Amino acid sequence: MGEARDTLGECVMLSLKGRTALVTGAGRNIGRAIVLKLAEEGANVVVNARDSKESHREARNVAKEARAFGVRAIAVAADVSDPVQVGAMVKAATKELGTIHILVNNAAIRPSSPLLETTDEEWDRVLKVVLYGPFYCARAVVPGMIEAKWGRIISISGISGIQGAANKIHVVTAKAGLTGFSKGLAKELAQYNITANTVVPSRIDTKRRHMEWYPHVQKANDFAQGIPLGRMGRPEEIAALCAFLASEEAQYINGAMILATGGHYM
Repeated sequence: MGEARDTLGECVMLSLKGRTALVTGAGRNIGRAIVLKLAEEGANVVVNARDSKESHREARNVAKEARAFGVRAIAVAADVSDPVQVGAMVKAATKELGTIHILVNNAAIRPSSPLLETTDEEWDRVLKVVLYGPFYCARAVVPGMIEAKWGRIISISGISGIQGAANKIHVVTAKAGLTGFSKGLAKELAQYNITANTVVPSRIDTKRRHMEWYPHVQKANDFAQGIPLGRMGRPEEIAALCAFLASEEAQYINGAMILATGGHYM
């Protein structure tokens, strides 16, 4: 994150040393970038991924990368849509690394299906991961934040939650809900010196496991269409924003919805 200047023009260093962060859906792409940026800034990190062999392997690799910055890092497998697994994850992480001061709700799924073909199970699954998951995670970590009198909750939404998207009614609903979720937390938890904000990325250049979720895309360049900057965003750009929101320098930013869209949405 480097240096910033205070009101007197003197350089001050942004640091997360002594903090512990939990990042969900952190085995790859944006989640991985967030973990590594927080670790670079000195935070100990909990790398969450789904409870599958491949996802847990990815999370362990990210934790190893994070430790190269001289911090403590662990990988914990848990499905954030399951409150029991979330509770066990937070208990294990707290035992290993202490109080969780920073929560980044990044885990998401983005399937594609027309309204009339969307089953109850598909609807429930998306909302459970994208919207219920942040609720379960916040409920599990906030007691420790209250005791520490300090906390940061950052939820990663998406541009579809603002402008809508065809064939993704469940994703749009859940992503839009994250904004209200953060605002509710911001009002309720400010008294404990805990802030809650939403980051809204546009199209980010990531490795996508499920291209069938993007039937409108014919080639990689299609993702950049409509973005004034002429390119997709980079995971590291979202990570830098999250690291700033997690820092002391962002202590007066609360209940905000911050766009990182390259001008895609204004």
